[in-house]
Amino acid sequence: MEDNKEKEIHRAVNPGDVISEEPQTVEEKAQQLAVDSPDITGDHIQVPTYFVVKEPNGEEKALHHVKDAEEISDVIRQARVDEEGNRVW
Repeated sequence: MEDNKEKEIHRAVNPGDVISEEPQTVEEKAQQLAVDSPDITGDHIQVPTYFVVKEPNGEEKALHHVKDAEEISDVIRQARVDEEGNRVW
């Protein structure tokens, strides 16, 4: 019975907020959208489920937009702009 309750809870949330239990590659995660719909102004909004960042060792890591929000904020704070106005991460 508890399994059904848990599944019901997941149906109530945004599907992009649910983290898949199936193993996925960084590339597969990078293609998922949490939001893909028009907003109240009519603009079409797309929000990725995962934000892919490069670790200092060069390895890519997929950060979930809800679960890893604090780490995503930390990465954004580390962004710098070079002399030509290009953002450097």
